[in-house]
Amino acid sequence: MALGGYAGRVGTVDLTTGTTTYAPIPEEWARKYIGARGVGVRYVFEAGPTVDPLGPDNVLCFMNGPLTGTEASMSGRLAIVTKSPLTGTVTDSHQGGWSAARLRWAGFDGLVFKGISPRPVYAYVHDGIVELKDASDLWGKGVHETRDILRERHGADDLSVIAIGQAGENTVRFASWINENDRASGRGGTGCVGGAKKLKAVVIKAARNYPRAADREAWRAAHANALKKIMDEANITSPRKGGLSVYGTNVLMNVTNTIGALGARNSQETSFEGAEHLSGEYVKEHYLIDDPTCHACPVACKKEVEVKEGPYKVKMESVEYEPAWSLGANCGNDNVAAVAYMIDRANDWGYDAIEIGQVLSCLMEATQREYVPAGEGIQWGDTDRMIEVMRMVAFREGIGNRLADGIEPFARSIGHPELAMTVKGQATPAYDPRGLKGMGLGYATSNRGACHLRGYSPASELGVIGLKTDPLAWQGKGELLKLLQDIHAFSDSLDLCKFSAFAEGPEEYAEQYRVMTGIERFGPDDVLKAGERIYNLERYYNNLAGFREGSDTLPRRFLEEPSNAKGSLGQVCELDKMLDEYYRVRGWRNGVVTEEKLKELEIV
Repeated sequence: MALGGYAGRVGTVDLTTGTTTYAPIPEEWARKYIGARGVGVRYVFEAGPTVDPLGPDNVLCFMNGPLTGTEASMSGRLAIVTKSPLTGTVTDSHQGGWSAARLRWAGFDGLVFKGISPRPVYAYVHDGIVELKDASDLWGKGVHETRDILRERHGADDLSVIAIGQAGENTVRFASWINENDRASGRGGTGCVGGAKKLKAVVIKAARNYPRAADREAWRAAHANALKKIMDEANITSPRKGGLSVYGTNVLMNVTNTIGALGARNSQETSFEGAEHLSGEYVKEHYLIDDPTCHACPVACKKEVEVKEGPYKVKMESVEYEPAWSLGANCGNDNVAAVAYMIDRANDWGYDAIEIGQVLSCLMEATQREYVPAGEGIQWGDTDRMIEVMRMVAFREGIGNRLADGIEPFARSIGHPELAMTVKGQATPAYDPRGLKGMGLGYATSNRGACHLRGYSPASELGVIGLKTDPLAWQGKGELLKLLQDIHAFSDSLDLCKFSAFAEGPEEYAEQYRVMTGIERFGPDDVLKAGERIYNLERYYNNLAGFREGSDTLPRRFLEEPSNAKGSLGQVCELDKMLDEYYRVRGWRNGVVTEEKLKELEIV
């Protein structure tokens, strides 16, 4: 491939036959869809929107972007892209750490797995080749033990291990790939697809080897400019000074609680009386022991913690905002030590820590309303029973077997679908759309099911970025979400950490991409156009997979049950009004991409 920043090599692994072929990303795809998320979606699109997510024809893509493994700040992200067994949509889920950089240093832009192996295997990636090795001795083990064994087998130096746990092996629909023990490609069930394919791990051995930019001198200037924005003390990313760096993502717990946007007890309430004890401030004071970071990241938002005594002893990384909410406030639980322990269990068993908390809270409300027998259910805040049900889900035992297929099927099975706080089958994250209206639109229109990261409107609604909007106003949120969704689709394809967008924007993204690749002309408008193309390709895939008119919805609770908390008291989410504006600016017909839009963006 002529473009700088790319390795010019993708390994396509046929797990059925055990063979691997190597080829570059088609240059047309690289120019149109950039890399990582965008190119991964293109590979998934080629496999077909109607494939069985757990069948041999679905592909599982581990993809880098053209900035991955470079000196670019926050460029240690890997996109895992597939058709989701949880939602039936295309999904991409990203992880930090060092695996992405090492995959690039090993000589790859990505790995594409297809077929189903006749026995458990893991992929050993090094020096431009992929070897499949027997994983029979690893099958049945958790992520932590699997990593320890593989590090002993291949040497811990310059090694990254991405693995599934028992949840993936047992095809729990929201199973994850876990990188370096604690960093998850959490959403959408990518680990479930790995389990169905009998792929236990991807092991990458590679020493540091920065890719060279097409224009080295211009790259130094572009990199320095972007880094200056991240280091600026006015930004939340500022190392050791900004809230994200000091407290991690959990800096948001008290903030969202104060404005009445922190769902509690399966979103029956919009604030939680125990939020302070779950917060990043509380964790820093009582449990913080270290600030590890990812490749090329000065922010260090990861907060390693240790609970040194009591029943929940654990050393782990880290009590992030999303799972602290999901397993905390959402379940009526203010014991942050128990939350840390449960996050660690979720990572070891290998499933989405957001989704499992929502699974538990759904069961808790069903117990509260006597829709399930008391012996099968959980009372609010019963941490010991929470841990037991989590284990049952991972191993598909008892009621855990029903919960393992997702919240929507379980809620329907007990005759109360209204208890499922989901969109397109995926659980809503930690922002209640009655207190943050843009997030409601973001959940509804996300192409991978309910998601806060497709277009992170709280950055605007909470004033984290310069584009400040009123969190309780619905007007203008259609235009805001389209803008943010397009920007994030591009940055996810570079692949840069989402938090880079708290300091950088289309100008910095365009400059770094242009001088890395050597493309002569590429500016902020091209960033937005490429992002729009990626978002529309995903939507087109979903339309072909059966998600048509009326698919962009929210749980009735957010639309009909007013907030009961100060800051958003009496508010509901006016989704229909926001959707009208959003579809207009997108150029879609009630959620369906038009032929005209597909041609305009050169998708067809």
